[in-house]
Amino acid sequence: MNKIGVLTSGGDAPGMNSAVTAVAKSAAMYGIPLVGIKRGYNGLLRKSTSLFDDMEEMRLDTVLDIADMPGTYLRTARCMEFMDPHWREVAANTLRAMGIGGLVVIGGDGSFHGAEHLCKLGIPCIGIPGTIDNDLAYTEMTLGYDTAVNVCVNAIRAIRATSRSHDRPHVVEVMGRHCGDIALTAAVSTGSEIVIVPEVRWSVEDVAMRLNRQLAKGNSRATIVVAEGSWESMEPFDMYTFLNSHGKKCFEGEPISAERFASIMKRMCGMVEARSTVVGYTQRGETPTARDSAFAFEAGHLAVRLLRDGISNQVIGMRNGKVFYMGIEMALQAKREFNRDLYELVNNM
Repeated sequence: MNKIGVLTSGGDAPGMNSAVTAVAKSAAMYGIPLVGIKRGYNGLLRKSTSLFDDMEEMRLDTVLDIADMPGTYLRTARCMEFMDPHWREVAANTLRAMGIGGLVVIGGDGSFHGAEHLCKLGIPCIGIPGTIDNDLAYTEMTLGYDTAVNVCVNAIRAIRATSRSHDRPHVVEVMGRHCGDIALTAAVSTGSEIVIVPEVRWSVEDVAMRLNRQLAKGNSRATIVVAEGSWESMEPFDMYTFLNSHGKKCFEGEPISAERFASIMKRMCGMVEARSTVVGYTQRGETPTARDSAFAFEAGHLAVRLLRDGISNQVIGMRNGKVFYMGIEMALQAKREFNRDLYELVNNM
């Protein structure tokens, strides 16, 4: 292995910099030069006017300072051109021209598909799962997930404190487009009374019924945790007619949101007030937890070792608390199992 490349792709996730640092330390230990490729696969397509805007030699004296930094030092971006076989050939030729004999790809599902295509073009690749959503079924955890959950837990605990002070229910929206793991884990960890996830169809009326049940018990500060992708799994509801007929201006074409959902709950349940908070990108931009950093360190070292030993077309994950690796194709075919029992436990109290 003459030289290794590393890139971060897709949405940024806490722990990506830790993984890059681990790759750099491991490569240095084996005497293998390392090249950082900027903005995901875009750097391999040479979109910038200068090579130095697309790639960077990764030296330990630089890389060691980024291990605990949030975000990703190499930047990240989605690359739609990479869906075209022509541009994948361009990327493979760039790697060959640079003398890069293996690539470490840190990202999610789409990033792994890109790595799989490069492997078929003769470029050895190893994938490290970097996505806060925890939506890769083959692994127990992905880089950034633990950090994102802890950000949400801290936010919800603070919100529940002020909700208790004012006797107000609160809608908290967290990230998770197609996967409700962040929402469910955060709800369980904070004692939240209601959780809504993309994996389960739900109705506004049913949530209002659950909230009314809490109010009847004397719980006037219940928390509703909503994954951002859950709006798409909502049963049809005429938000415009309902809100306008109850004194809240709402215009056709305006999308459902945490704020509007809180307004609906307020009016359906006859409350004086209901508030909302969107936790947002703080989940991505936080310093990684020890668990994410430790996973990143082990995964980065394993990735370099695999490439050094001539093992390719693999992704790294966590199983039973231990780091392991398996084939990309098999990993991408794994089916996620949503924890329905835990979901029912939160919502049936």
